[in-house]
Amino acid sequence: MSERIERIEVFPVRIKLIKPFIISLGRVDYAENVFVKITSSSGVTGFGECCPFRTINGESSETAVIVAGYLIEALTGFDPTDISLCIMRMDEAIYGNSSIKSAFDMALYDIAAKLAGIPLYEFLGGRQRALVTDFTVSLDTPEAMVRQALDIVGQGFGAVKVKVGRRKDEDLERIRAIRQAINPVIPMRLDANQGWSVEDAIGVLSELGGMNIEFCEEPIKRWDFMNLAKVRSKSAVPVMADESCSDQHDLERLIGLEACDYVNIKLGKSGGIHNALQMIRIAEKHQMPVQVGGFVESRMGFTASAHLALASEMVRWCDFDTPMMLSEDPVSGGIMYGHGGEVRVPDGPGLAAEINLQIS
Repeated sequence: MSERIERIEVFPVRIKLIKPFIISLGRVDYAENVFVKITSSSGVTGFGECCPFRTINGESSETAVIVAGYLIEALTGFDPTDISLCIMRMDEAIYGNSSIKSAFDMALYDIAAKLAGIPLYEFLGGRQRALVTDFTVSLDTPEAMVRQALDIVGQGFGAVKVKVGRRKDEDLERIRAIRQAINPVIPMRLDANQGWSVEDAIGVLSELGGMNIEFCEEPIKRWDFMNLAKVRSKSAVPVMADESCSDQHDLERLIGLEACDYVNIKLGKSGGIHNALQMIRIAEKHQMPVQVGGFVESRMGFTASAHLALASEMVRWCDFDTPMMLSEDPVSGGIMYGHGGEVRVPDGPGLAAEINLQIS
């Protein structure tokens, strides 16, 4: 007899950040996340996590818990290893809600890989290799952002991500000040989080040649993606799609428009690993380098993201820093961080991570 989903539990949590995290879309003081635990008929458990981000995917922890009820009803009694069917049933139960769906998807993959007796990355067709994360400079005054960047470099991180997306002249001042302060061989990565107009995006990005800036994420509003190719054509640095590219359908559209050089894949945008793998296959077909990132998930969510990153050599960058920003660690097992942003992925079956339900 095949496995079936016997029980699904949902745990909303609120974890304070060590310091406020500020981006062009607002300030974050707490990670308001939702954990999911799925138990199969043979007693195998799978874990998942999402970080609903109101200003990006239109979900909150409260809405995620409500929608989880619909997903529990849709999945209970079905085979957790038939992931395509489970994804279809979730999509039939409710449109959208990619964040909470990603937590369920993650737990399903955890169960499937555990039943296969192999690490999730191997279940996804990947292999162990070196993964390294950057660390992010939060939006602030140029002086404060320089201090953040110097601290990050002092900790040995090999790349610095810089949040921008305010006024053009102020952002140029921020970027130039940080570039002047840190070793020029250390690459910078920019993330505007949709903060600029088309004109300001061109005004900033056209000035950044020769500054060892690897790319800029989502320079303009997500809905204005028809103008992204225009920005890209005038930019002195590569453009990476983020908020405008949630799933495989968005990626196909943006590639057809020649709107971006790279794409940032996040499980909370794609709806989980199932769709993210389809995005990676499209990127492989078009030889488009990929970043795997996330929101403000704990090590649980980023453990899944790290396993996904190992599934393809096309994944060039990892943006896995937010667990290091949390004041509490609600996870046993899972990825571990080494010096300078090294990310070590466990070799145990599935995610090899569990939720510590004793967190406050």
